[in-house]
This record gives sequence, structure tokens and C-alpha cells, in this order.
Amino acid sequence: MRKKPTDFHVLVPGEPNPLGWTVPPINDLRSAIDYLKRFPGEYIETDREVDPKAQLAGVYRHIGAGGTVMRPTRIGPAMTFNSVKGYPGSRVLVGLTASRERVGRLLGAPARDLALQMGEARKNIVPPVMVERGDAPCQEVVHRADDPGFDLRTLLPAPTNTPNDAGPFFCLGLVLGSDPDDRNNVDVTIHRLCVQGRDELSIFFAPGRHIDAFRQKAEAAGKPLPVSINMGLDPAIPIGACFEAPTTPFGFDELCVAGGLRGRPVELVECLTVAQKAIARAEIVIEGEILPNVRVKEDQNSGTGLAMPEFPGYVGPANPALPVIKVTAITTRRNPILQTLVGPGEEHVSLAGIPTEASIYNACSDALPGLVRNVYAHSAGGGKFLAVVQVAKKNAGDDGNTRQAALIALAVYRELKNVILVDEDVDLFDTNDVLWAMQTRFSGDMDTIFVPGVAGHVLDPSQSPEYDPRVSTKGTTTKTIFDCTVPFKLKEHFVRAQFEEVDPRPYAPELFGEEK
Repeated sequence: MRKKPTDFHVLVPGEPNPLGWTVPPINDLRSAIDYLKRFPGEYIETDREVDPKAQLAGVYRHIGAGGTVMRPTRIGPAMTFNSVKGYPGSRVLVGLTASRERVGRLLGAPARDLALQMGEARKNIVPPVMVERGDAPCQEVVHRADDPGFDLRTLLPAPTNTPNDAGPFFCLGLVLGSDPDDRNNVDVTIHRLCVQGRDELSIFFAPGRHIDAFRQKAEAAGKPLPVSINMGLDPAIPIGACFEAPTTPFGFDELCVAGGLRGRPVELVECLTVAQKAIARAEIVIEGEILPNVRVKEDQNSGTGLAMPEFPGYVGPANPALPVIKVTAITTRRNPILQTLVGPGEEHVSLAGIPTEASIYNACSDALPGLVRNVYAHSAGGGKFLAVVQVAKKNAGDDGNTRQAALIALAVYRELKNVILVDEDVDLFDTNDVLWAMQTRFSGDMDTIFVPGVAGHVLDPSQSPEYDPRVSTKGTTTKTIFDCTVPFKLKEHFVRAQFEEVDPRPYAPELFGEEK
């Protein structure tokens, strides 16, 4: 019998939990790295000096960026750079979740089951808890902005992804904010944060973000919005934070999902200089306030006209007017690790895509029990634009239910653009197999469904009036369903060639391991 969420805190790391996966012994970034070191090929370090200005990302492009990064690139290990030019003693980690298999190790579930695991964690949440300041590793070292020598540009090695970026960016800063009238209404999301000065950051909000709603409410009252920016975290925290409405509606604290994944609560601590909370076991916390009625040009210091490479694989224009975070302090662990990502890389696919999969799977399972077997938010869409939905039809009515599942997917995840439907005999994680289904189980004029004029994502350059004169504003598009499933009445005519089941290990042990 499934235990109640309130029972989860008694789980022991390394032992199976009531939902069927094993909780790894991870509660922060350092324990995550230590855990990865157990597995060959998952983590490497280098002491060779690297420049955070474009060079670090340029190196990791070849090591393990993957995703929608321009080829050549690959899926590879996570990597820590121990010598960062201009920042003695600083370390930068990139690619922690830039592999689905590695995420599976870090979360304790098979890579193919991550959507199911995330879906269960969303249903079985564990709320965060507060700890005393003396018990918060993130506050071991304190740098206050009112110190004359304070300068975040020299304290933290924020990288640039390309030579044309607007400036240095914190790419994995989890921003924690709350309703100005209710500190218990908390939201956490990852945003584009560009370093603008000694104590200023610009912040980019995609439409519909809950923290932006908090900011607008505070701004209407002429007040700043206190926030903390948390970096270097247990990977369950940023992945859990990437759920979006309606799966996590306004007022839902996404830190509860990380608690559900780990079977224990995320620990929070009161900030030192603003009325906000921070993640207690973070490597680095930036405390500050989003100023009311203050805007800054994103590339004011570089004049490149460009922002940074985002998940669709393009470098978008610099925003002419972004809100400003006035930094009040930086607190860190001793010898902190700054965590970053390569903008269009596979790391974004994991962070955004696995919650996308879980959202779709849960919604379809609730509406159409037993039909949807699994969901994959494909790398080609950066974890957001393209979903492959695997179904198992049981009767003729499931022909229509299958397409209904695709509509549910589009409804439950606003930024999703295209859905490919496949049968249970198709490996949804194998692009060649999915394309095979499209070639043999799909007729363009009969099996394509268009849904025009629907909200999507502003970072897709094809979602603009310049590209499509029919749309009135950026972030509007035609969404498409590709039904590559066999009509139920014809299933017996579309049976794949069945090969004899043979254990290949005795014949090729170097590929499959020795026979057991």
C-alpha cells in the first residue's frame, strides 16, 4: 500500500521508496558529484585554466553539451573546471544533467521511467522546512553589497556562452520569490540573469511566469520584490522547479516536488539582507530586490545587440528594457562551485523536458486511464516544443482517444508546439524508430491535425508576425499533431517482423557483458 506523503521523510537513502525507485544519497550539489564519481564516464574535472568568456562553453560543446547546439557536439560527462581565468580559487561545473541516463542515476530511476517518477513526485509532494542560519551551509561566507570592495563581477565567474553574448550570465540561477502580501505563496523558477554592474543584474521573464506576477504586483504598489538567486543545488531541485501551470498552478511551491523526489523536505533559511528565504544547502546565494519601475537594456555593456543562445538553438536579440535586481549580498559555502549550462544544450532538455513529460503523462492518465504508456519531450525541441506520446490502443474508440491525448498534451503544456503519436511497439526514445512510424503509419493529409493561432513561446523565431503574417504577436503559432499510430481495426496488418529472442552476450561479451 502506498504511504502518505507525510511518511516520506523516514525514507533511508539507498533503499527503495514506496513508489518503486531508489533514493540516492544526495542532498546537495557536492553529494551529487560524489555520487556520480561511482559511475565511469559520468563526471570529469580539469585543472587546465579556462576563460569563462566563451571559452568554457566552447570547450564543453565538444565534451558533452548535446541538445540543439550546432554540430559537432555530443552527450558526454559532467565537467568541473578547477582553474578559471581571473577568478583564483573558483570552480565552475557544467553539464550535471546534460544526459538523460545521468539524470536517472541522480534521481534513482531508469532513464525511460523519469516521466513516471516525476509524475508520482508531483502527486506525492513534501513541503520544504526552515533551518536556523547556523545550520545553513550557504551562509558560511558572506559578502555584503554595502562593503566598498563588493563587486559581483569579480566575486563570481559568470560565463558567457559565445563571444557575442550581451554579457556574463548566470544560467542556472533558481530565483525564489513570494507574493508581496503573502510570503507563504512562493514560486521558484530559472531565469536569464545578465550581470550589469557591481551590484546589478537584469532578469528576463518569459510570459506567464509566476514570479513576474509577484513583481508586477509589487511594482504597482511602488515596492521592490525581495528575491534570492540560488545556484549549485541538489539536481532534484531545479528539475522539480521546471514544472509549469496548470500542473503547478499559481500558489504552488515547486520545491515540494523536489521533496517528493527525495522523500525528504528541501531545507530553507532566512536571507541575511532581504525578507526572503534561500535554499540552505546551495553553493551560492545572491540576495537582492527587483526594483520597481526600473528597466535596463540587456546589452548596455557590450552593444552586441544579442542576448545569449537559448534552448531553440538560436541567439535572440538583446531585450531593450528588462527589470533590474539590485544585489544586497552574496553568501556562499566555503570554496563554492558555480553551476552553469550551455544554453541550447541537453541540460535544458532534461530540466524542462522531464517535467513536461510528467505533466502530460499525469493529465492523460487522469483523463484516459491506461491509454498513454510514456511521453518523451524530444531533444530537438529543447524539452519544450516537441513531445512523442506512446499509446496502447485497446479498442476502436481509442483511435479518437489517441488524438484526444494529443490535445490534452497541448492544453497541459502551453509551450508545446508539435506532438507525434506512436504505438506501443515503437521506441519513443529512438528517433529513427519514431521516423519509421511516420513513414509507414502516417498519411499527411489524413493524419495531421492543425491547431492555429495558439500561444507558444517567444523564443521560437518562427513564432512571430515577421515569419507568419497571420499572427499578431510573438509567441503565437500553429500547433500540429502527427498521428503515426495504426488504426485499431488494422493492427493485425501492421505487425513488425518478430525475431527470435536470443541472448547475445555469449557471442559479443565486449558489447553486452559476460553471460550471467
